[in-house]
Amino acid sequence: MNSLAGTLDSELLATDARAVPATLDAFLADVERRAFRLAELQLGHREDALDAVQDAMLRLVKHYGDKPAQEWTPLFWGILRRRIVDLQRRRKVRSIVVGWLGGRDDEGEELPAWEPADNAPGPLQRLQDSKAWNDISAAVRNLPQRQREAFLLRMLEGLDVADTAKAMGCSEGSVKTHLSRAMHHLRDQLEDWR
Repeated sequence: MNSLAGTLDSELLATDARAVPATLDAFLADVERRAFRLAELQLGHREDALDAVQDAMLRLVKHYGDKPAQEWTPLFWGILRRRIVDLQRRRKVRSIVVGWLGGRDDEGEELPAWEPADNAPGPLQRLQDSKAWNDISAAVRNLPQRQREAFLLRMLEGLDVADTAKAMGCSEGSVKTHLSRAMHHLRDQLEDWR
């Protein structure tokens, strides 16, 4: 656990000191892995996370590529957040429709399941670091959506309060409240890892 905590701490510190890249390509290359991790935590499904990140990148390039480099970070995270919410809503609607249809389409054929893949730990994930990561991921997924967004943008991405507020579409005070509540909840949920 200590090596995982040290790695996470060093990543968070590196995120705070990160300078905005000079080109949009460099910015996207820099943010890609973190965006994927955030999307995968929120969606719980690798392919959906890849789609969400790719779509957010394309929208940033298409609609905001001419904006100043300082604006790319909050714009990108706001686009990604909205794309994740859209995917969650679609998944919910599809599961309701499948329930109404009894799991079959008009021709009587079985409809595909729209639930996220089962991410149960495999044999290689039984190492303590993997267990810690799974527990952290589960605790973050259990947060209410706005708290989860504030936590991921502030703590994992390292955005400041103002940029997080822009990305979430709320006030700076709301960001601080959501983050405080998220941290309190995570401390309670992850007490065993202290």
